[in-house]
Amino acid sequence: MIPHIFKIQGLTPMLLERLRERFTECKLELHPEKTGIIYCRDNARQGKYLRERFDFLGYTFRPRRAINRQGGLFVSFMPGVSRKALKHIRLVIRRMGLHRRTEKSLQEIAQMLNPVMQGWVNYFRHYYRSALHSVFYHINRMLMRWAVRKYKRRGLKRAGFWLERVKQNSPNLFAHWNHMPLMVGR
Repeated sequence: MIPHIFKIQGLTPMLLERLRERFTECKLELHPEKTGIIYCRDNARQGKYLRERFDFLGYTFRPRRAINRQGGLFVSFMPGVSRKALKHIRLVIRRMGLHRRTEKSLQEIAQMLNPVMQGWVNYFRHYYRSALHSVFYHINRMLMRWAVRKYKRRGLKRAGFWLERVKQNSPNLFAHWNHMPLMVGR
């Protein structure tokens, strides 16, 4: 059981000082900017606090909705891919310029993208994997833009239907297709 000391914000400096003393005894030190007290709010702990989230190793730990064994919703303090990591992933994909690579076939684009994508999926899929869906949609959008340029299709919607047919015929062509529906028109 976590004591209610975290609800009382006046005790935070005292707690930090005690942690700093204990770390000093162990010949360690706390980073002054990166160390803080975080309130892990969930269904059992419903209080309010200044800081209820933190980033660590590309994950953001914060209260998130989850489904229990009976299928009901509850709030749990869980990790999920951070906004900073999502932004970095989108930036890497944008720099690849997939939508401008009309000289390449779809299979060549898949060979270029899959190792990178599979690495991200392997790292981030263990916790709250639906947080990655926005990146998957971004990649599908880039592939639709590629199809519009390559095949002179009129509009992203038609390219989306074409991409969905490709997914039905070759569901393992892109690494991210195994982890989400294509959802044309999004």
